[in-house]
Amino acid sequence: MKNFVFLVLLSSFLLSCKNNNKVENVTRAFYYWKSNSGYEEQNIEKLLLDTLKIEKLYVKFFEVESNDVMGNIPVSKSRFSLYDEAKYQIIPCVYLHNEVFLKSDFKQLDALADNINFLINKKIEENFSSQKVTPEIQMDCDWTLKTKDNYFYFLKKLKQISNRKLSCTLRLYPYKYTTKMGIPPVDSAMLMCYNLINPFEDKSKNSILDTNELEKYVKDVKQYPLHLDVALPVYSWMQVYQNNHFSKVIYSDFQTVKSVLKPIKPLWFEVTKDTTTNDIYLRIGDKIKYEEISKMQINEAIRILKKYVSFDKTTTVSLFHLDQEQLKTYTHEELTRFYTSFCN
Repeated sequence: MKNFVFLVLLSSFLLSCKNNNKVENVTRAFYYWKSNSGYEEQNIEKLLLDTLKIEKLYVKFFEVESNDVMGNIPVSKSRFSLYDEAKYQIIPCVYLHNEVFLKSDFKQLDALADNINFLINKKIEENFSSQKVTPEIQMDCDWTLKTKDNYFYFLKKLKQISNRKLSCTLRLYPYKYTTKMGIPPVDSAMLMCYNLINPFEDKSKNSILDTNELEKYVKDVKQYPLHLDVALPVYSWMQVYQNNHFSKVIYSDFQTVKSVLKPIKPLWFEVTKDTTTNDIYLRIGDKIKYEEISKMQINEAIRILKKYVSFDKTTTVSLFHLDQEQLKTYTHEELTRFYTSFCN
């Protein structure tokens, strides 16, 4: 009898612990990562945001790359004139190429933090009223062991001078190996659950999202010491190989390309007719690896994350990225489910 009571109490305790990690409120978000888009396309995307009751937009303001002559310079600036309505929380994002932190000393990183803070404020003034931008900025960098110290130094400096909440993206490798990769000095992290595999190292798997690979990274990990939000992929692409060498990537007009393809093995196709799409010329015999993400894959990824990752009761779930052509793959109900499933 005593053993039975003990087991009941233990079960209740374990269930209580599990419930403490359950997400109760999801803030719905999208990443906006395009450099530009047409008027009609933006109107369709705005309608989608309204239908899905999106609250946050993580907008790429610009990228930073290292130039041998000019140093660290901003590139690939985004235009987003139709996304400045007060109902969306705008989170400025900056993508930093890893080489920036390979080539910079602390003095250059001080200047980089100052320049990024200045440019973010400038773009806010040009595009938004202060009420429409949250007091948060997000840095996106695939930092490595070699760049960790410089990147973390930069984050501390930016946090100090910006006087804002600072978040960063978190890939699965540094999420799993915290002792080796460290904990970034930020307020929160966005766990990026895509681009899990190097597409050139393992050509047999879907490099955007392989759920078996995802589970390997997130299981048996102790609770991460930062607040975690999560990002999931809702995009596809076609990798073009000509003469057995990677050539380019196709991001749109998939139906045109699919009409001239024949399957040769899982994920792989061969071009059967010369065709042109998006100023890309495809020749007979070219090989294409078509990586698309189905609703089943995303739902399985959500199941894995709910099983292994400890989230706070209120968590932001962001889909990458807002592109009306890519999102044609999913119904509104399916997209809504990607958000609500975290609370079920």
